[in-house]
Amino acid sequence: MISVSIAIPAPFSTELQRLRASFGDPSAKSISPHVTLLSPTEVAAERNPRICEHLQRVAEAQQPFTMLLRSTGTFRPISPVVFVQVAGGISACERIERAVRTGPLKREVAFYYHPHVTVAHHVDEGAMDRAFSELATYECSFEVSSFDLVEHGADLVWRSVSTFDFGAGVKSDSGTIR
Repeated sequence: MISVSIAIPAPFSTELQRLRASFGDPSAKSISPHVTLLSPTEVAAERNPRICEHLQRVAEAQQPFTMLLRSTGTFRPISPVVFVQVAGGISACERIERAVRTGPLKREVAFYYHPHVTVAHHVDEGAMDRAFSELATYECSFEVSSFDLVEHGADLVWRSVSTFDFGAGVKSDSGTIR
């Protein structure tokens, strides 16, 4: 299983991951803070070279942008999720998400794309309320100049296997995608 996302850089990622764990989210240790561009997708191994070529073309067509994360939002009651809102860089995320979800990654989606950083999921209502309240004044910004191809490992941890730099191409951590 793969996903495509924009990684939140340190020190913000460390802080958001710590906060997610403090709300009791069981995924806090297995999912790094990120903005999803392609939700988890099952793909056949033989499609991986085409997927990487596709993602490289998408990344090469992008320009760096500033992302602003600010305040909280929720998908409740439809989905038990509290998130930090993407307040700046929304149109860039939407443009990249649409481009990623073409070619070998073309798929229909069940919900309208809404870029965000999950901070509470699969927790009780009290923890959701606490996450929503405690991060209501959260704010940070950073430059985005790449996105990652992320793989769900046998140990159930999501890890970046390749980084695609905007306007530049791909850097692979492992050389191949399993």
